[in-house]
Amino acid sequence: MSISLSSLILLPVWISMAQIQQGGPDEKEKTTALKDLLSRIDLDELMKKDEPPLDFPDTLEGFEYAFNEKGQLRHIKTGEPFVFNYREDLHRWNQKRYEALGEIITKYVYELLEKDCNLKKISIPVDATESEPKSFIFMSEDALTNPQKLMVLIHGSGVVRAGQWARRLIINEDLDSGTQIPFIKRAMDEGYGVIVLNPNENYIEVEKPKIHVPSSSDSSDEPAEKRERKDKVSKETKKRRDFYEKYRNPQREKEMMQLYIRENGSPEEHAVYVWDHFIAQSAAENVFFVAHSYGGLAFVELMIQREADVKSKVTAVALTDSVHNVWHQEAGKTIREWMRENCCNWVSSSEPLDTSVESMLPDCPRVSAAF
Repeated sequence: MSISLSSLILLPVWISMAQIQQGGPDEKEKTTALKDLLSRIDLDELMKKDEPPLDFPDTLEGFEYAFNEKGQLRHIKTGEPFVFNYREDLHRWNQKRYEALGEIITKYVYELLEKDCNLKKISIPVDATESEPKSFIFMSEDALTNPQKLMVLIHGSGVVRAGQWARRLIINEDLDSGTQIPFIKRAMDEGYGVIVLNPNENYIEVEKPKIHVPSSSDSSDEPAEKRERKDKVSKETKKRRDFYEKYRNPQREKEMMQLYIRENGSPEEHAVYVWDHFIAQSAAENVFFVAHSYGGLAFVELMIQREADVKSKVTAVALTDSVHNVWHQEAGKTIREWMRENCCNWVSSSEPLDTSVESMLPDCPRVSAAF
């Protein structure tokens, strides 16, 4: 096992501090001296020698990867699958690289939804001003006008976005395994209108503005001695904060803040919003849902919020490994009864496909997904 340069240099200091902290109050001076020593060590420089800059390509070509004719992600030179541990013993850097690739794949899937599936990207909130944060969903041309059938797809929680089931499957398996595209194409072939929700797109991130904190020395009403004492404490606090920040964030990544999207600040809010402004307005006599993982919980919350409307319009719900809980979500008896008749939850199981699987909850049948 290899050990990083910064770890080797700092290890004796960490050990000394741990030993001193086990001592009594008389060891405080030694602790202070060691902390002062640590504060003088430029961890930026030490850790940058271990970790390359967090500067990654913004295209698949830049990563030297592409999807082949089977929808598999492969290196364009070697033909090999994606390698997570690109740099040995640099897990944080490898994870950041993986996340950067994941963001590119998200945009790639969006393009496939529009170009290959002929879906329209619809901005929400529908009445958003030009300056406020926005999200979007995807719909087929006939989603609101198809008089017969409408299919609604909801993915689970985490980093996935509209059109995806699992980023890991897209990267490690293929597009058919990890995206909703096969569902969308089959639904459209069979005459369904389609709406693809985007329940994890709840906010935009912007760089946090730097806030100027006036120095306590600006308070001219305070005695000089008190101002000096406060300034000293402030400087020590800043020194400690900077030290820990260097250790936590050696690459000095930007500090970001989240601006939430109106009426779409959570998956549950998003489901209700899309129902009110799109699904409920559609002409379809029969609406069908496919909801994975947390998407199932979002659907149950939608039922709780819009029970009568959902019952009058939704014909059936296919859940996959849904994490909903009718007790914790306080779903009423009438909702549980409706779910028993109109929902089915396919769960991970080694049993043959569609074999009944025992459930502790009195809501909908659970059957094996055969994996």
